[in-house]
Amino acid sequence: MKKTLLAVLSLLLLCACRERDRFIQVSGHAQGGVYAVKVNLKGVRVAPEEVRDSVEAILTRIDTTLSGYNKGSLLSRFNAGETIRPNGLFLEMYRIAYGWYERSGGVLDFAAGPLFDAWGFGFKSGEMPSDEAVAAIRSSCGMGLLKPSMTPREDGSLSVRDVRQDGSNAPVVLNYNAIAQGFSCDLVACYLYSIGAKDMLVDIGEIWCDGHNPSGRSWSVGVDRPFDRPADGTDELGASLDGVWSSDGSGCGIVTSGNYRKYYVRDGRKYAHSIDPRSGYPVQHNLLSATVVSPDGAADADALATWCMVLGLEDARALLLSLDGVEGYLIFSEEDGSMTEWASPGFTLTK
Repeated sequence: MKKTLLAVLSLLLLCACRERDRFIQVSGHAQGGVYAVKVNLKGVRVAPEEVRDSVEAILTRIDTTLSGYNKGSLLSRFNAGETIRPNGLFLEMYRIAYGWYERSGGVLDFAAGPLFDAWGFGFKSGEMPSDEAVAAIRSSCGMGLLKPSMTPREDGSLSVRDVRQDGSNAPVVLNYNAIAQGFSCDLVACYLYSIGAKDMLVDIGEIWCDGHNPSGRSWSVGVDRPFDRPADGTDELGASLDGVWSSDGSGCGIVTSGNYRKYYVRDGRKYAHSIDPRSGYPVQHNLLSATVVSPDGAADADALATWCMVLGLEDARALLLSLDGVEGYLIFSEEDGSMTEWASPGFTLTK
C-alpha cells in the first residue's frame, strides 16, 4: 500500500454490447499500484459518482487501517508498540490471518514480519542475515506466540500485551501482504453486491470477477509467463503472457503469486521473496508461479497462491487437488531451464 491514496480517479462510461447495460470504470492508485473497478450499474439505483466515492472510501479505510507502508495506519502504530483503538476491520483481518495460520500449519504466518524484513522483503531493508540471526528472529516472532483472537480492553484500547500469549510487551510485527490485496478486492465486491450489482471485475493487484464483461462475455484474465526481472529494474505486468484464463460467469477470485519478480542474487544463488516461516529461509524449489481461482474470495485465492509458493511444486499440486471448487495453474522450471505447466482439471487457459 502507498502512504497515501491518490484522489485522482476516473469515471468512464464503457460501451456495452447488450442493450441497457451501464458499465462504468473507476480507477486510480492504491496499495503501491493502480486499481480498476469495472461494474455494470444496470438496475442499480446509485449514481456513478457515489460508486466512485464509496470505492475510494473503502480503499482509504484499508490504507489507514492495514497498510504497513502508511506510518500513520493502525497496523504501523501497533507494530511500533503503540496502544491503539482498533476498528472492526483491524480485528477482522487478524481473525482471518490467524485462521490461515492454523489451516496452513504455519506455512502462512502473518506475524513473521521480522523474517521478511531481515531478508529485505518486508517493511524494512535487509539482506543475507546470518544463520544465528535467522534462528534468533524465528524464536522471537510468529503467530504461535500470539492469542487466536484480539480482544480489546473495556475502554476499547489494544496493545501488544493484549495479544501476546505471555502478556509481555515484546514487539509484535504483523504483515498482511499475502492477503491484503485480495481482501481489498473482496471488500469492494461486497459493496458492489450490496447496491445490487452483479457484473463486475475488481482489480487491485489481485482480481475478483463475476458475471459478464461489457461485450456480454465472461471475464478473461491474462496469466503472466514467469521471466527474470530485466537489468534496468523494470517490472511490467503482462509483458509476456502464458495464456488467457476465462471465467465460467460465476463469482471467483483469481490471483497469481510468483518468485520471478521479487528476488536478489548473491554469490550466484537466487533468494526469492517467498519465505518459509517454519525454517526462516527463502524457499529453494523449481515452482515459479502459482495461479489460483477460488469461489470463496480473492483473499482466499491470494492466501492459497502464497501457500503454494512456499510449498513447492508437488505439495502445491496436492493442495490444489484436495480443495473442492478451487482450481490452479502452476508454472515450474525443468533441470534444463525450460518451463513446464500443470493445470488442475477445471482450470481453463487459452494459449
